[in-house]
Amino acid sequence: MPADRLRVEVQGRTLSLSNLDKVLYPAAGFTKGEVIDYYTRVAPVLLPHLADRALTRIRYPNGVESNSFFEKNAPAATPGWVRTETLPAPGSSKGRETIDYVVADDLPTLVWLANLAALELHTPQWKIGEHPDLMVVDLDPGDPAGLQECCTVAILMRDRLAADGVDAYPKTSGKKGMQLCCPIAATQSADDVSAYARRIAQELEREHPKLIVSKMAKKLRPGKIFIDWSQNNAAKTTVAPYSLRAQAVPSVSTPLTWEEVSAGAAGKRPSARPYTAAEVLDRIDEHGDLLTPLLHGGPPLPR
Repeated sequence: MPADRLRVEVQGRTLSLSNLDKVLYPAAGFTKGEVIDYYTRVAPVLLPHLADRALTRIRYPNGVESNSFFEKNAPAATPGWVRTETLPAPGSSKGRETIDYVVADDLPTLVWLANLAALELHTPQWKIGEHPDLMVVDLDPGDPAGLQECCTVAILMRDRLAADGVDAYPKTSGKKGMQLCCPIAATQSADDVSAYARRIAQELEREHPKLIVSKMAKKLRPGKIFIDWSQNNAAKTTVAPYSLRAQAVPSVSTPLTWEEVSAGAAGKRPSARPYTAAEVLDRIDEHGDLLTPLLHGGPPLPR
């Protein structure tokens, strides 16, 4: 075996890891070996959120400062033990009728993906063969608005959804925004979920026109928080909880407590600086998985 490769056993699977000293986050000196270590350690809380979901990866083979590419189809050299699912690919940019998606149900698959420098992991709001069991709204700040304004809007959205019996759980995007994730009954189409999310976003926009915008036009966004209800489109994906992001530092899409969101709305932590991989592992030791309720379903959305 080449000197830059390491053969390891992961839960009974043999993997060949390569270039472990390769720096993937140059500004932080964070290596591929550290990426693999992070995903191995975060796996107990991450894998339940990936289970049974078609996985889209964003790969950075030469690090976050170099070219990247989206990958939906399973690579040609995918091991036979990796679960794949063949699903329709409407609107495929490459004209495919179907895509062989990877499904990351276990630790060996997660380590294999990390070794491919699949830094970012994105999933749809539905499990394979089912209707959506999650509603997600993306809170995207338009400069000079930032995370403080996102937190303010998150609280407004939480309270409005609660009036309909819908629980919301916050996380950072790992970049500059936030997402609210809501467990719902897997009984409604993606179109129905999108329509509901859009209606709530428009309602909040009418009530807070100086703070919130529900339309996608970027010219409308400066100084406001765009509530992106379109994340619930059947073809859309959202960064998974605990996924790394391709930022200067190894930032992570991080679950938050509502106490932290309230503090953020008051201009305190969470700050504009995203949580890093090391910080997130410490947070898991303290809080466990704050998004466990997403795994147990929720009510149907009002029509």
